[in-house]
Amino acid sequence: MSNIAQFPVPYKQLTTTIKVMASQIGTVGTMLQARKEEGFTTNPIFNVSVLFGKRDEPMLVACARQLIENISKAGSSRPLVISIGLKDHSVETLKGIIEVVTENRVW
Repeated sequence: MSNIAQFPVPYKQLTTTIKVMASQIGTVGTMLQARKEEGFTTNPIFNVSVLFGKRDEPMLVACARQLIENISKAGSSRPLVISIGLKDHSVETLKGIIEVVTENRVW
């Protein structure tokens, strides 16, 4: 929980996309898009792609995927665009981002 206080997580709710920015460095960092796709199977498919920034950071992709899964479970079908600019790429920091976004129900 101590890592959460190190940076603000501003967000803006728009009608089509949920946008979140988590930054410790004051810039956008890596921007990812995550969305739920309904298929022919009973289970949804979650797609995460890096729009720009570091493409070799699997933990950022995992963070975005966990967030879109949480958003989907809460009943929203809107896609997520998340910008993550971190000094500390630890698992605890990424879990903190997931926790803050989920608790604040930014969707």
